[in-house]
Amino acid sequence: MVLFKRTKHHKGSIYCLAWSPMGDLMATGSNDKTVKLMKFNADTSNLEGDEVELSMHDGTVRDICFLEDTSNKSSLLISGGAGDCKIYVTDCATGTPFQALSGHTGHILSLYTWGGAMFVSGSHDKTIRFWDLRTRGCVNMVTPCTVPGTRQGSPVASLCVDPSGRLLVSGHEDSSCVLYDIRGGRSVQTFKPHSADVRSIRFSPSAYYLLTGGYDNKLILTDLQGKFLQFSTGWSTKNIVCKFLKT
Repeated sequence: MVLFKRTKHHKGSIYCLAWSPMGDLMATGSNDKTVKLMKFNADTSNLEGDEVELSMHDGTVRDICFLEDTSNKSSLLISGGAGDCKIYVTDCATGTPFQALSGHTGHILSLYTWGGAMFVSGSHDKTIRFWDLRTRGCVNMVTPCTVPGTRQGSPVASLCVDPSGRLLVSGHEDSSCVLYDIRGGRSVQTFKPHSADVRSIRFSPSAYYLLTGGYDNKLILTDLQGKFLQFSTGWSTKNIVCKFLKT
């Protein structure tokens, strides 16, 4: 059953969509270089009020995510993509971008937040940056090695942090996945579940399993050692987005 549908929402292709943690805000990013922010009523499955169009990006918006500002209990929208390689922070209450974070030297391909003021970004420059909005800057940077025993890396196409905030996993354009111990500051596992770019990756709620979607039209479930548990093929699109639902 389709509860909500909107045609011609952007002037270009929609590259990303995100919901706020409370489910009352929805945002989309496009190759028309804009972000659209909307209030959504889950009871009526309709938008409320006018949408806000944000045009601070000068390239394709590749990913977006929401953070909760604990100081005033409002939502913040994080967005990044091509162009100037900056990550923008927007106050959802006012619809105003108030911060531009610099550091990446390649297009931002992926963003992820796991609560609090922290989020991570993955880039075509092959690095992952950890950001803390309390300090308004990058607090850590890693370059995952996708070929064990070398310093060879690959653009970071997807990211996820486990619910405890201890483990990070990254999916790369060379079909690699790298499991990283945030507290220990080291890579603990590298494996290749796909034969093409890993464009979506997620921990299960218990963090025992990983679900990955790749440009090889496959959806694969593995454990944290990369052991194959289940896979699905035959998807009609390469752009598979992975999500786990809590039961």
